[in-house]
Amino acid sequence: MQQLNDAPLAPLTTFRLGGPATRLVTATTDDEVIAAVREADASGTPLLVIGGGSNLVIGDKGFDGTALHIATTGFSLDGTRLELAAGEVWTDAVARTVEAGLAGIECLAGIPGSAGATPIQNVGAYGQDVSATVAEVVAYDRRAEETVTLTNAECAFSYRHSRFKDQPDRYVVLRVRFRLEDAAGMSAPIAYPETARALGVEAGDRVPLARARETVLRLRAGKGMVLDPEDHDTWSAGSFFTNPILTDEEFAAFRKRVTERLGADAEAPAFPAGEHSVKTSAAWLIDKAGFVKGYGSGPARISTKHTLALTNRGEATTEDLLALAREVVTGVRDAFGITLVNEPVTVGVAL
Repeated sequence: MQQLNDAPLAPLTTFRLGGPATRLVTATTDDEVIAAVREADASGTPLLVIGGGSNLVIGDKGFDGTALHIATTGFSLDGTRLELAAGEVWTDAVARTVEAGLAGIECLAGIPGSAGATPIQNVGAYGQDVSATVAEVVAYDRRAEETVTLTNAECAFSYRHSRFKDQPDRYVVLRVRFRLEDAAGMSAPIAYPETARALGVEAGDRVPLARARETVLRLRAGKGMVLDPEDHDTWSAGSFFTNPILTDEEFAAFRKRVTERLGADAEAPAFPAGEHSVKTSAAWLIDKAGFVKGYGSGPARISTKHTLALTNRGEATTEDLLALAREVVTGVRDAFGITLVNEPVTVGVAL
């Protein structure tokens, strides 16, 4: 277990932003993770858990406490059952399941970060959410001071949310177990319209697994959503805001604002989101509020490839990023009456 004092955290995040931690511990086994957590809890030291750093916005002053970098490894496949250590690189794990001919997470290819973060955020893209395939999550329960195994139902998954996100100071994910599908080398049914169009198939069709993965990677790369150190559009946390979910009444009021601003022919995106609820597109809201691709003149700007990604152009500070985020939130609220919610976790700062 490696320990460093006054250690920079920016290199551990995809934004490449944030000040140092008082102490940085890198754990390579579950026992080391648990030992570091117990030590911090016993001493009353604030604890920040870092996996792949793809969903973190750390303040410029850094973190006054122990930052625990989970770097555990472990990929185990038994039939259609997959177990991943929390520190496994997610996109590599997806590639290996595709090579093994198993379906269920192939459309989550290219998502940066670690496997342990996927159930926390209920990571999803292109018609798949990990909640559909997660069987169990093994975690250290800081309250009970023991390792526990939570079933899918006990994880309380919802849109980009889970029990772990709801109780961020209680659980530290150690391992994630998935139940995949053997569909003779074919993908899960294609659920997302953009993916179906790119594949030239109908929604509900299956395609060869490798083809599904490659298509998603191509779509993501076109939006700057596949990490590339030479491309500042990927110096981001991917989608910075979640898609708003509105009640029927809120959506009706929203549609009225759309008509007033954009004209009678304008139609806002609308997707079913449960009984009496409608999901709309954060990217659409941002664009129609006037924040187009490449917006900004400072070191933090909207991606040139996707309006939903805020990016560090190389010299930004966290405050630069937050100033841009606040400008977007205010602009969308003024235009459409909807307050966007940030998807990344903020540390020492807030919108």
